[in-house]
Amino acid sequence: MAVEELPESKCDVLVIGAGPAGLMLAAWMARCGINARVVDKRGTKIFSGQADGLQIRSLEIFDSFGFCDRAWKEANHMIEMCMWNPGEDGVIRRSDRVPDVPVGLSRFQQIVLHQGRIERFFLDHIKKHSKDTLHVERGVLPETLEIDDRSVDDHAPDSYPITVKLRHLADEEATPAQSNGSTVQDGLFRSNLAEDDTDDLIRKSRGKEGTAEIVRAKYMVGCDGAHSWTRRQLGFQLEGEPTDFIWGVLDIIPITDFPDIRMRCAVHSASSGSLMVIPRENKLVRLYIQLTEIKPDASGRADRSQITPEIIIKAAQKIIAPYKLTYEYCDWWTAYQIGQRVGTNFDHKSRVFLCGDAVHTHSPKAGQGMNVSMQDAYNLGWKLGLVVKGIAQPRILRTYQSERRRIAKDLIEFDHKFSRLFSGKPAKDVLDAEGVSMAEFKDAFLKGNMFASGLSVDYGASMLIAKEGDPTEQGDGTDVSSKIQIVGKQQLASNIKIGMRFPSVKVLNQSDARPWEFQEKLRSDGRFRLIVFAGNILSGSQKMRLDSFCDKLSSSAFLKSHLYKDIDILTCHSAKRTEVELLRDFPDILHPFNDRTGWDYDSVYVDDESYHEGYGDAYGNYGVDRKGGCVVITRPDQYVGFVGRLEGDGFADVEAYFKGVFV
Repeated sequence: MAVEELPESKCDVLVIGAGPAGLMLAAWMARCGINARVVDKRGTKIFSGQADGLQIRSLEIFDSFGFCDRAWKEANHMIEMCMWNPGEDGVIRRSDRVPDVPVGLSRFQQIVLHQGRIERFFLDHIKKHSKDTLHVERGVLPETLEIDDRSVDDHAPDSYPITVKLRHLADEEATPAQSNGSTVQDGLFRSNLAEDDTDDLIRKSRGKEGTAEIVRAKYMVGCDGAHSWTRRQLGFQLEGEPTDFIWGVLDIIPITDFPDIRMRCAVHSASSGSLMVIPRENKLVRLYIQLTEIKPDASGRADRSQITPEIIIKAAQKIIAPYKLTYEYCDWWTAYQIGQRVGTNFDHKSRVFLCGDAVHTHSPKAGQGMNVSMQDAYNLGWKLGLVVKGIAQPRILRTYQSERRRIAKDLIEFDHKFSRLFSGKPAKDVLDAEGVSMAEFKDAFLKGNMFASGLSVDYGASMLIAKEGDPTEQGDGTDVSSKIQIVGKQQLASNIKIGMRFPSVKVLNQSDARPWEFQEKLRSDGRFRLIVFAGNILSGSQKMRLDSFCDKLSSSAFLKSHLYKDIDILTCHSAKRTEVELLRDFPDILHPFNDRTGWDYDSVYVDDESYHEGYGDAYGNYGVDRKGGCVVITRPDQYVGFVGRLEGDGFADVEAYFKGVFV
């Protein structure tokens, strides 16, 4: 019997899995113009259920891509968190109200919208920026993976060290079976209570002619979930432990007399377990319900056939009593077992990477799963894009594991504490050592809010983060030290923290007086930003400092080929707007001239009061001296890489930073 000759093709980046992490990665590929392929074993995108919480940092990222407004308009906004606990008589009553997120963190707050809509926003964005050349190939899954370890370090343009056999499934094979013949969509097939079906799908599809192909790739990213096929091929493990806590999830339109059903609520009953209320869009409410009567079997996993919507709502009714709770319409349901695990490795030789649930799993009640998964891919995507295009040095890819594995460990530690406090039985009194103190639960919620928002991420020293200290100690142990060691001067911008995301404050456009959130100008287009806080340029000595810095910038042979293409320049000064003229007072390099489009009027801003939106006090809020200013470098993902002086060794440090990044 003749051996079937399989068709072969090449791509720069192969992405396995088209959930939120895979689509975030694909968005970067589209924005950077990379020849990529995205495959997913499921036949369709998600239309209901799955993840729904969008934290502040994710919304800032969506805004940087230009589609946050779509999510913001459709979603339900989370404003207040209510805590319900049993009184001395055992009856639940509202014990506290707190803001859902601390006031003043960002221009956004937490919102909820089902994962299918979020995937749609990504798909539309990818189509727009790839001119419809990049799309998700559904019903396709990887069968074999070979890595030529002899050529992984060869970053020549024609080096393709990864070989993957892809298998194309029939429509019926790519459609997951629903449980118990129910007509309501369920997510159990994606739950950690379900066995992985990848090997079974491959086995069924084998032997069918014309269903396989060979792809050779430069890089590969596994965004293929907790059962990750990619992780298994690499021999990597998830370290951690499951718990005995089993939770059900219902997306319903509730019929109830519970007064806070349109608020986010944490409800602890005296003896029937706990539930969380998440008010959703279109009158839906998501209920996370502890199933105290369902226990794991000898294998450590609960029997999912025991779990139905009827079982879940009965558990909810016991917890929320004496209030009534029923429903006529259920949109989606699932169940899961809480477990906290983190991957031993996030990449293989900077060629094959893992994102999202493939390298960290945890409970969904803190709203972290989709958010942290997308932020993994947001961290990796631009790095891959710049390396593939030959702009950045391949060694920057090592920072992915260093930065994101440490964040994953922090996430697991946070979730471990939060989920146990949520699932534990309330303490009857101060002498009840076995029970959970409700004061402790509230404290953990408030302290965890900064982490949960995504705004506490603080990356350690590396070739991308000019911070003091040992890079291996500040990351996960990966060597990400820079050949060119520079350290930023944090004191020059005390609130623009090196290693953290660039915060947003209102500034005015110098040319038309329109107010902007300054962070909005840090678009996710693959470029670094050199932000010049020019200070009071009406001062003669300060104007000389600015002109000198710009002269050096203009004459740098190394930076000349990268300016505007790979490095965008933004300026914010502190003089009175009406006393300054763009063309008279600023060097041309800060607002370059184009023969076709004229002067750039969108790159120079001022810290001044607007007519309609007040005074942002950017210099004060950023902790920058209004007279002397400073310079800041942000990475393409809005994280601060360097803070330095405008004068003296300031320019030399800026040039050294970019020499440590660019080819």
